Amino acid sequence: MESSEIDTIPVQSANRQIARAAGSIMLVMVLNQVFSLVSSMLITRAFGTGAANDTFFASNKFADIIYNLVAGGALASAFIPTFTTLLAREDRMTAWKLASAVANWVTLILVIFTSLSAVFAPWLVKAVLAPGFAQDAQVLELTVRLLRIQLAAPVIFGISGLLMGIINSHQRFILPALAPCMYSLGKILGVLFLVPSMGVSGLALGVVIGAAMHGLIQLPALLRLPGRKYELTLGLKLPEVREVVRLMAPRLLGVASVQINFLVNTNLASPMQGAVSAISVAFALMLIPEAAIAQAMAIAALPTFSTQVAKGRLEDMRGSLAALLRGILLLALPATVGLVMLRKPLVMLIYQGGQFGESSTEMVTWALLWYAAGLVFHSIVEIVSRAFYALHDTKTPVFVGVAAMSLNVGMSFLFLSWFRSMGLMAFGGLALANTVATALESLALLIFMRKRLNGLEGSRLWNGTLVSALCSMIMGAALFGWLQLSHSAPVWLIGLGGILVGVIVYGVALLILHVPELTEALAGVKRFLNRQR
Repeated sequence: MESSEIDTIPVQSANRQIARAAGSIMLVMVLNQVFSLVSSMLITRAFGTGAANDTFFASNKFADIIYNLVAGGALASAFIPTFTTLLAREDRMTAWKLASAVANWVTLILVIFTSLSAVFAPWLVKAVLAPGFAQDAQVLELTVRLLRIQLAAPVIFGISGLLMGIINSHQRFILPALAPCMYSLGKILGVLFLVPSMGVSGLALGVVIGAAMHGLIQLPALLRLPGRKYELTLGLKLPEVREVVRLMAPRLLGVASVQINFLVNTNLASPMQGAVSAISVAFALMLIPEAAIAQAMAIAALPTFSTQVAKGRLEDMRGSLAALLRGILLLALPATVGLVMLRKPLVMLIYQGGQFGESSTEMVTWALLWYAAGLVFHSIVEIVSRAFYALHDTKTPVFVGVAAMSLNVGMSFLFLSWFRSMGLMAFGGLALANTVATALESLALLIFMRKRLNGLEGSRLWNGTLVSALCSMIMGAALFGWLQLSHSAPVWLIGLGGILVGVIVYGVALLILHVPELTEALAGVKRFLNRQR
């Protein structure tokens, strides 16, 4: 469905459209996470939580920072609402001129930025990224080499990320949603075919290959879009380019604060052997359910939100947002409980083997405990931030995010010292700081959005929260019983059996309480099956 068609449909139809798109994206996200898990499993089993993996994660993090600062979340949050507004007005010529100008700016800036980073890579590693690595000349040299190899990836991701925004704005989601799968596939190919001869440098090259595949898989969808046209222009006189810059400027500040927080965490963890790998692996594992739940919904919702705003239908947007938040709570709360309770068998099942031994499992499990507690809050931030972007308001989520990340940095130092004083693995404090800061951020965003939309159907949200919390507690009790009964069973049975028990118990509890979202989902599945006959 083209974005302009949303003008003729009521909020319930828009919600169903978001739900259908989110459902499709969720299925693809699950596939993406399978590939991500396979790549993580191969990487950790090849390198464990030793120095080689620490250097890879540190250098990979810096390449991600460059991409996110120039062409990541900041660009998407500014470009998609502006591009979608032009589509809603049927002004495709200006829309494609805007896309061309933004693509050219992104490429130019990223090439300059990555070239300078390659030249000053030794200083960046020693002074900014991981000062703890300077204690070992070989580790420092390896990190610099890996960083220089991976600096090609942000340039490719810049264009690929823009393609994703263009295609999603046309209400087409499948191929862009598959792009992360290709990125993971590149890392898998690097581990299997390049690492045996090149060592960890082969993994870095796999990252670049994955970035290229990330962009290439989207080309068929791009070529099918109506009215597409590329122009060699910077759009200096185009008002829409200035609008993207205006929206992007405050958002860039927010992205910078998040990336500074990642740098601080890497910096603080670098003196502790294996800590950089542990927090990186644990955070990535927490993001798997967050991606499948919140990111899928957010990707599907932003074009619809943007069109509702363009048509002046804020009441429709309020209803759509409230429905999404309720859905988030119904899915993220049980995912949090399940991830906390099953964290050890899941880490053992996915990662343990090769160079990833019992000590690595303990380190990752410890970090995951504190990260998993923040899953619900990360999911809420994902959705509510998109609602602000659709309203062409990047300032509010940015200022809230900067404040939250500033608290995160302060709490990182505080909790690191606190955990160390109690004789605990200190890097767990870094994960806890992230969870507390994200919880405060989600609460503040909800308060501001409630004021902006004159309410968020609070009684409906509270009801959904209570229902999900009750069913999640029942599920948690069932998982506790399962872990007691299966403690001597093979780890695969404990982990996979626990997931099955959790899903069944939670689903039955929702059915008993007649939760409308589950009823609607089952009805949708039934309609789909009937169409296949």
